[in-house]
Amino acid sequence: MTGHPPMGPSDARPRHLVLHDYGMGGLWWWVRAGSAREITDACAEVEVVTDPGAVRRAEADASLEEVDLAALPADSVLAGLRARRDAQRGRPGFGALVGRERVYLRMPFRDDAAGGPPDPVDYLLELGPDGRWIRQVELAPDGGLRMSADDWPINPPFDLYDPELAGLEIDARTFEDSWRRARPAPGEDG
Repeated sequence: MTGHPPMGPSDARPRHLVLHDYGMGGLWWWVRAGSAREITDACAEVEVVTDPGAVRRAEADASLEEVDLAALPADSVLAGLRARRDAQRGRPGFGALVGRERVYLRMPFRDDAAGGPPDPVDYLLELGPDGRWIRQVELAPDGGLRMSADDWPINPPFDLYDPELAGLEIDARTFEDSWRRARPAPGEDG
């Protein structure tokens, strides 16, 4: 625990590297908890990072905050993410997508801001078990565009516990049929 002050009785609980990836960046913490699953069950929009390289870099960062899941500071971002998870719990669809190898969603995109698409667009997404997208189809009358995660430099995970996502689920066949009809995005291999 170089660079981290000694903690009290919670030291017996494992320390996990936790990330809230919001797309253009992320917030990192060391979180003491009984398990990685306990953390993702308790806090929305976080992931437990186990990549050895990321863990080594975090261990070298003496400024990285260490907290106990059972005693989060009330005004912290993690406490807010815990409150968000608590609000989701018990709603229909909560956690329905967790633990699946693949998840398929139809996501409506509406952007009223200047520069947004003139018409509403729907996207079909294929997500992996970590909630990050693998492939996407932008629907259009001509079949639309298809692209893979390799084309997208920013790929924050979707929170698969989120009950709202369960209502957007589609089946794999719907996604695959649309993928075959869509044309490759510029620069995408056919």
